[in-house]
Amino acid sequence: MPPLTVAVIAFVALVVVFTTVWVWQVKSKNAGMIDPVWAMSLGVVALLIAVLGQGDLHTRVIVGIGGFVWGTRLGVHLWKRNAAHPEDPRYHKFREQWAADANKKMFWFFQLQVVISMLLSLAFFVPAYRTTPPGAAWVALAAVIWVISIAGEALADHQLLMFKADPSNRGKVCRAGLWRYSRHPNYFFECVHWVAYIPLAIGVGGWIVAMLLPPVLMAWLLMKVSGVPMVEAESAKKRPGYADYMRTTSALIPWPPRHP
Repeated sequence: MPPLTVAVIAFVALVVVFTTVWVWQVKSKNAGMIDPVWAMSLGVVALLIAVLGQGDLHTRVIVGIGGFVWGTRLGVHLWKRNAAHPEDPRYHKFREQWAADANKKMFWFFQLQVVISMLLSLAFFVPAYRTTPPGAAWVALAAVIWVISIAGEALADHQLLMFKADPSNRGKVCRAGLWRYSRHPNYFFECVHWVAYIPLAIGVGGWIVAMLLPPVLMAWLLMKVSGVPMVEAESAKKRPGYADYMRTTSALIPWPPRHP
């Protein structure tokens, strides 16, 4: 199918998905499930683009598998973290601020995820519609970046999960493993994931510029909007040692900690 047709199908499907989740949160008063649904639905969009795209078959297979595995792993992790738990403090804060308008504003917040997902899906669209296969070296580079990003994010998630599972760590700051070198190693590897598809688009002309949008957008959202600012504001209030952690540890890129 032409890319515009596939984009319309993906857009409509995402609107239906996020509207359904919005209805669910109206009843449950818990908007936290938007996170796993976002990851899983975007993984399915990658698969949809791979199946319906008209570009090189091998490239489409790589894009479909890469996006779907990423979305499934992250979605399952977030589902386990959020399901049957109190609402994420970020969304609870929105609910309190919006008061009587919470459900209406939450609806548009959920629909904003559709727009963000469509912009991120450029990482899948551009390579999936290239007519010739990328060079073997570019495919290898894409695979290496993808593996590093998925493995790194999974490791960071696991290390934090294990830290929180130990009752003796309650109220403490996690400095285990990757968290010693970055305050948000999971966010770092999430940004790296969106870089992985760029080598697959080398040689497609001006469209390669569009491939820069997904990693830049993800980094901006995590560092300036819904990620670091909200998470750290909450952590600074709950964990006495977090201010020192912020002074000595890189915010995103893993780096040896500074001496206090």
